[in-house]
Amino acid sequence: MPVEEINVNEFAKRRATASPPVVLDVREPFELARASLPDVLHIPMRELPARLSELSKQKPIAVLCHHGGRSEHVARFLVAQGFEHVANVDGGIDAYARIVDSTIPRY
Repeated sequence: MPVEEINVNEFAKRRATASPPVVLDVREPFELARASLPDVLHIPMRELPARLSELSKQKPIAVLCHHGGRSEHVARFLVAQGFEHVANVDGGIDAYARIVDSTIPRY
């Protein structure tokens, strides 16, 4: 099953709905200290297999990282684990900061 790719404008639109997706930020803690979004679930990529139970297979999940590479790997992993409503945020928080919210620092 292919992973859905969404651009940062679509991501922002989905976050603004009455039923936003769970935003799974898979970056490292030092990265979150530099730039982050409110209301995200932070599970670094390397910790995800041990913390999979923190995610619901029934809720949509948008996976976020710095540029979209790690989040794509995580999204594929989630789909392989039976999660059906998973989207990768193409361009990551860097694109989000450039296109959607310039108040977020870039690194």
